[in-house]
Amino acid sequence: MSIHTSIHNHTAVITLDRPKALNALNHEMVKEMTRVLQEWRDDEDITMVVLRGAGERALCAGGDIASLYEDAKLGGSLGEEFWRDEYRLNDLIANYPKPYVAIMHGIVLGGGVGVSAHGSHRIVTDSTRIGMPEVGIGFVPDVGGTYLLSRAGELGRYLALSARHVGAADAIRSGLADVYVPEERLEELLGQLCATGLPSVIDDFAQPLEEEGVDASKCVGETVAEILANLDEDDAKRIRQHCPTALAVTLASLQRAANMDLKQALNAEFGVSLRMQARADFVEGVRAQIIDKDRSPAWCPAFLDDVHEEAIEEILSPVDCEYPFA
Repeated sequence: MSIHTSIHNHTAVITLDRPKALNALNHEMVKEMTRVLQEWRDDEDITMVVLRGAGERALCAGGDIASLYEDAKLGGSLGEEFWRDEYRLNDLIANYPKPYVAIMHGIVLGGGVGVSAHGSHRIVTDSTRIGMPEVGIGFVPDVGGTYLLSRAGELGRYLALSARHVGAADAIRSGLADVYVPEERLEELLGQLCATGLPSVIDDFAQPLEEEGVDASKCVGETVAEILANLDEDDAKRIRQHCPTALAVTLASLQRAANMDLKQALNAEFGVSLRMQARADFVEGVRAQIIDKDRSPAWCPAFLDDVHEEAIEEILSPVDCEYPFA
């Protein structure tokens, strides 16, 4: 299962415990997180939940992409089942009636953003490297990522299209986190959270950040081509290496999510996720980045100019299956 839970006074702690896999989420972990959160929601003795990751390297590096890759090759239904449950978990966290504190140390990517950035109290630190890298594997930001990033202006657009991992300052600037706590004080903070059951103690540990963030001010435009024309050469080059279809669908998804609530955005992402998983680009992207690690995916189509509006609309269109939310 790879999740450990413990209760300290009135504080419940969830530890994602797959450190060798950077605490990547599998379906069993999603289901167990959902179960304990629902149980604690109705437990009057529990006043707060804390999420943390085992090991020093990551809170959570995302979903179990290798399993979804194998499922895609077989034309299976694992993706549909996994994402339906995962997105329901994301919404449960976003609407949790008790304080939900996420300690976002180390790598926080994709699905890791989904179990942390929807929480009520989101803590970043010196080692935090957060991102939504999906376009690099022929996929699109999900777990409510389009909802979150669509509300972060140029920086949100840049993070979605560049797949760049950023530090604590940009996590706060983009609205994916709230406060910075120095790495060496995290264990002391956890101890105080467990001792008191009060999220207000976070204020005693939070410190201002002086680090400069990413300049995403040029990430403007109504199309990916317009954005690339406005960006500096290095940023445009970074984006061009990603899947052309995924880039176009990502921008369209961000534009659509800007006018949605979270449940609506998650439902929209669900349909897009199923359609993107069924495309050859997803299999090729995961192969190149995760399986063979040659970092040389052969995208189809290979160029942004060859991504037609009809293809984008088809990917954005409804799917015929049970959505996460009615």
